[in-house]
Amino acid sequence: MSQYKPDPDKSVNLTIDGVPVTVPEGTRILEAARKANVRIPTLCDHPGLCKRGVCRLCVVECDGRGKLLAACANDVWEGVNIVTNNLRILSIRKMIIELLLANHPQECLSCIRSKNCELQTLAAHFCITASPFRHDAADRRPPVTESDTLVRDMGKCVKCGRCVEACQEVQTIRSINSGYRSIHYGISAPYNQALAEGPCVFCGQCAAVCPVGAIYGYDQSAEAWMALNDTERHVVIQIAPSLSAAFNNALGLPAGTVSPGVLVSALKRLGFDRVFNSETSVNAAMAQENGELLNRIKEKSKLPMISACSAGGIKFIEDSFPDFAGHLSPCNSPQQMLRTLIKTADSAPITVVSVSACIAQKFKYRRSGENSPDCHDANLTLTVDELVQMFKQGGVDVSGLPETAFDVLPGEAPAEYKTNFTNLGDIQKGIQESEINLHGTKVKMLTVYGFVNVRTIMDSIRGGECDASLVRIMSCPRTDSQQACKNSGRTIQNL
Repeated sequence: MSQYKPDPDKSVNLTIDGVPVTVPEGTRILEAARKANVRIPTLCDHPGLCKRGVCRLCVVECDGRGKLLAACANDVWEGVNIVTNNLRILSIRKMIIELLLANHPQECLSCIRSKNCELQTLAAHFCITASPFRHDAADRRPPVTESDTLVRDMGKCVKCGRCVEACQEVQTIRSINSGYRSIHYGISAPYNQALAEGPCVFCGQCAAVCPVGAIYGYDQSAEAWMALNDTERHVVIQIAPSLSAAFNNALGLPAGTVSPGVLVSALKRLGFDRVFNSETSVNAAMAQENGELLNRIKEKSKLPMISACSAGGIKFIEDSFPDFAGHLSPCNSPQQMLRTLIKTADSAPITVVSVSACIAQKFKYRRSGENSPDCHDANLTLTVDELVQMFKQGGVDVSGLPETAFDVLPGEAPAEYKTNFTNLGDIQKGIQESEINLHGTKVKMLTVYGFVNVRTIMDSIRGGECDASLVRIMSCPRTDSQQACKNSGRTIQNL
């Protein structure tokens, strides 16, 4: 039996809270309400995920019927009269939030998502300061830190299923899923094992869609403070000048207030011995990768070469496509490259801190056959938010600091990485095709966003259908393009 597909060129007329609205056919009630400037609360809905209808906070009344419909999971139809707010609906929404709060830890002030929590915001909107239902914290499971990258606090989980869909459908990693029934229903890894023991690549997409503090990035700022207070340790940090815009947003300052030079001054005030432009180590890593690629092209061996923006991409290939592990680039990451470029006069222990906008960079995957890292040295990765918090803790007023130049590495700095780059087309479905010129050799390169698209490319490589010489894996899906769910196949594509 064929499934009806809405015609986006056909208009539907309806009424929402007495306001006439005209929207394309196939529009969800929730989206139509937003067009009418009517806010319907929801906890499970997310623009990058499929229609869910799990939390039931968005229920509305249609044509006076007794049965309420979830606005996030039902489309409008011609002539329907929708009521989004009356005493019955208000009471139902308030009770749902109170029930959620009854099973939620009462520790908002110490929560990582305080003032940025969707459940906390909804409670404030409904003027709920305490739940009338009994709260029992005796059986609460303590938070679990996974590979110094993610923290799972399942006691705060509201069972909305966002993280499961992000892992199962958006990234197709399938390292977490829902399990058990009734009051024991929850989100877990297979056999309740640690995430590192399964297929998880620590891309962080589950944390990105979590509406509360049930899963979030592990904060390494405490380790950074310990290193800064160790007088015998040499602590350096590398940061990209392009991140200055993110700092302006995080600090709520006008664009251009925090420049790269101001960031250098602020980091020096915190106590970092040297502050480097991360483009230096990136250039050095790229130059090393270019040399490896040219050798492979010359020898016609293990092509295409596969490189990854984070260690999770390496783990994904070795776990899911082990027969192509030899295609992975053996070159150093920019963080590893910086360590090789640093020279200290007294051979003091070194802590290298990198700043990233993505928690996926925190994951340190040790490939089989590698030696254990020397505890004499350490690598840390801080997100922009973590570094902003360090500025606040250290009493550093970023907006009032002068400009300071980046430190220069001893000896001759690596030549700037320059490659003639030609974009062969816009990004479609998360795959970008480009052409680069390496010392006169034209090389086709694919940049792949999101692991669902990496699977597609790896299957094409296995089938001999990929003619690219270089494949670069970006762990995150394209964040600047909307993801849509097709009702027919319930699959998510990166558009």
